[in-house]
Amino acid sequence: MAKVIAVNISELRGMVKHPIEQGFFKFNYGLVGDAHAGGWHRQVSFLGVESIDKMRSLGAQDLREGKFAENITTEGIILYELPIGTKLKIGQVILEVTQIGKECHTGCEIRKLVGDCIMPREGIFARVLSEGWIKAGDSIAIDGGKY
Repeated sequence: MAKVIAVNISELRGMVKHPIEQGFFKFNYGLVGDAHAGGWHRQVSFLGVESIDKMRSLGAQDLREGKFAENITTEGIILYELPIGTKLKIGQVILEVTQIGKECHTGCEIRKLVGDCIMPREGIFARVLSEGWIKAGDSIAIDGGKY
């Protein structure tokens, strides 16, 4: 079963995110209090713990949820295989996938450490269609069904 491992936030852009107990995801905005939230197509970022484990296997140490600046760390779903437009339901929150991957920032700490960064290939982005609270442990339904 696909589930949320962590909800992560950063108050400033360019900073590593840190886990919080729960977050409020506002309609057409994103995670309230997060520096990357706003009225654009990348309101919420996701990365799977499976992707983080790939970086650990390359020698990156001290990796934890939020280190790749993802708002939601997941488990049990291959995020980057979801088509654009896929809807994810987490609790009362409905999110729509808008982008797969992104350009990596120059000077990325992870890239410097191990020569690679997984977020540009395996991270996804979404916009909030229906607002509500998300916390670690919440299950994730995809397009109305369980993954």
